[in-house]
Amino acid sequence: MQSIAEILSQELKQKHEYVENVIQLIDEGNTIPFIARYRKEMHGTMDDTTLRNLETRLTYLRNLQQRREEVKKAIENQGKLTQELSDAIDQAQTMTEVEDLYRPYKQKRRTRGSMAREKGLAPLAEAIFAQDGADPALLAQDFINEELGVNTIEDALAGANDIIAEDLSDNADIRKALRELTMRRGNLTCKAEDPEAESVYTLYYDFSQPISRLLDHQILAINRGEKEGILKCTVTLPGNEGAALVCRWALKPQMNVSAFVRAAAEDAYDRLIFPSIQRDIRSELTDRASQGAIHNFALNLKPLLMQPPVKGFVTMGLDPGYRNGCKVAVVDATGKVLDTGVVYPTFSERKKQEAIATLSAMIRKHQVRHIAIGNGTASRETEAMAVEMLRSFPDASYAIVNEAGASVYSASPLAAEEFPEYDVNLRSAVSIARRLQDPLAELVKIDPKAIGVGQYQHDCPQKELDAALGAVVEDCVNAVGVDVNTASRSLLEQVSGLNSTTAKNIVAFREENGPFTSRSQLKKVPKLGPKAFEQCAGFLRVPESKEVLDNTGVHPESYPAAKALLKLLNCDDRSQLPEKLQDFGPQKAAESCGVGEPTLVDIAKELAKPGRDPRDELPAPILRKDVLDMKDLKPGMELTGTVRNVIDFGVFVDIGVHQDGLVHISEVANRRLRHPSEAVQVGDLVKVVVLSVDEKRHRISLSMKQAGKTKAV
Repeated sequence: MQSIAEILSQELKQKHEYVENVIQLIDEGNTIPFIARYRKEMHGTMDDTTLRNLETRLTYLRNLQQRREEVKKAIENQGKLTQELSDAIDQAQTMTEVEDLYRPYKQKRRTRGSMAREKGLAPLAEAIFAQDGADPALLAQDFINEELGVNTIEDALAGANDIIAEDLSDNADIRKALRELTMRRGNLTCKAEDPEAESVYTLYYDFSQPISRLLDHQILAINRGEKEGILKCTVTLPGNEGAALVCRWALKPQMNVSAFVRAAAEDAYDRLIFPSIQRDIRSELTDRASQGAIHNFALNLKPLLMQPPVKGFVTMGLDPGYRNGCKVAVVDATGKVLDTGVVYPTFSERKKQEAIATLSAMIRKHQVRHIAIGNGTASRETEAMAVEMLRSFPDASYAIVNEAGASVYSASPLAAEEFPEYDVNLRSAVSIARRLQDPLAELVKIDPKAIGVGQYQHDCPQKELDAALGAVVEDCVNAVGVDVNTASRSLLEQVSGLNSTTAKNIVAFREENGPFTSRSQLKKVPKLGPKAFEQCAGFLRVPESKEVLDNTGVHPESYPAAKALLKLLNCDDRSQLPEKLQDFGPQKAAESCGVGEPTLVDIAKELAKPGRDPRDELPAPILRKDVLDMKDLKPGMELTGTVRNVIDFGVFVDIGVHQDGLVHISEVANRRLRHPSEAVQVGDLVKVVVLSVDEKRHRISLSMKQAGKTKAV
């Protein structure tokens, strides 16, 4: 039997030694960000996504191996474990296959088959199933026993039928073959419980699709409709293929086929096997769709978190609203709150002019350069007011910010701790302003599920979803790095090697002792031991340190190598280090400096741009000065927009009106796509052409593949 490392090597197409190294590093308690960044020589420069997949698969395979051993032990305790069965269990590739093999030996509640065995009918069932030409009725005569409740030949034959049917239903080979047949040839059929009722599931009121062609979003939508009692769904096989398969397994290849065994096989299929297979198939489809939804959510979350920050400017956050007005917060370049207020631009023209006057005074007083407007209720009216106001401020601009989760954060204990003096509504305005300044630092405070870039996320296994999204947040935070002297506790918690306790202790330490002046000072933080320091040090930046390396991604363990590189290349202009290193020869330099080549290349990049933010290399968000209304849109108009969400069937794009437009997957690119994420990701700036506008239903249809044929707006 292959080792787990060998299986992972084949599945991930990675060298066996690298996989073994990663397994060892994980078992030693190293985090994925640390392994990805600082142990490249050991894993052959796998990226964090590959390492996460390896870790997830490693956990599954270890659980599978543990379950194999548990099942073998349970069967052995019954004295029924044969070498053949043991080998079959060892070769099972999935949990389902292991459970199928264990099924005949599992402790069950009383069934018709078990009650027939209690009546002594097992030998009769065996004799009939032998299919040697004997008449079942004649065989049954010897098993009539009124004391055991077998009063007639019919009673004996009914019991034998139940035993044969149950034995066939417990057959792992039959179940596997039928499961594969159903996945290949079966259909999922849906009907409405009430065909006249209005619902969002009308598409599935009379729906039938081959299982092999079902899309993930269809599966999750159908599941939800069924859960809400609107849909009734079944798995079907064409003709009599399922029963025929079971009969082929049960019947001996002979001219005089046993009608009794055929009837028992058909009963096993209808009553026991196929209902169970249906549940298995639905469960497998749901698992697949959930994994797809989780993957897509994580795929969308990463670019959202990695949106370029708009740093260094005083920013005004506007949280639009009707009845309770528009909440306002002004924050300085570091995110510190300077001013707050509430205005009512939607009440009347007079109130709108009062709002403009109030906001204009704030802009002048605090030298506001950017305005962040939440995209929720009353966003369009607030945007129109902002455009009118900004005509008096030619140096200022605004951006529409996705406010998903802002209300969740505002009402959280974390927000109450951070802003105890502010009303819940004002906290959301602060969050919106900070989202423009530094999306990552602000969004880590919010449950990723509330950020709004997923699809059917509430229908997915929440534990797996939380783990996947938490991994994305962790990877993003560590890819960017964290200023240890300004980071919030929420941000610090996401740093490799830190947890809520050590993050809280770092904040308490700097409040008590002042800003950190070196990375080594972190060792004095309570409960931050040597292992935690090793894992976190490279991701924490200390701009106030006299040691330049403390404000880079160079790990303290590599400081001697970094200094040796500077001495070796004798480069006055550090920005030229990567080029100088290539000219000198990375491998030769690595041998001289005592580290691996990938590590030395990373060191050169970090020394070339100390304190660099990888997000700065991405396209900046669109800052607008004018506003479009849905009625301004005409078919054929070309615009530039920002991708807000990427889902199975298309892409939602913010084009500067209140309603995001939808680019159907067929309009994303001039080639066939399995998923829109093959072409775009959240945060991308894209050119789109308006195909149609439905003002009544608030729907805008867009095309990306047709862009470039008309003048952009």
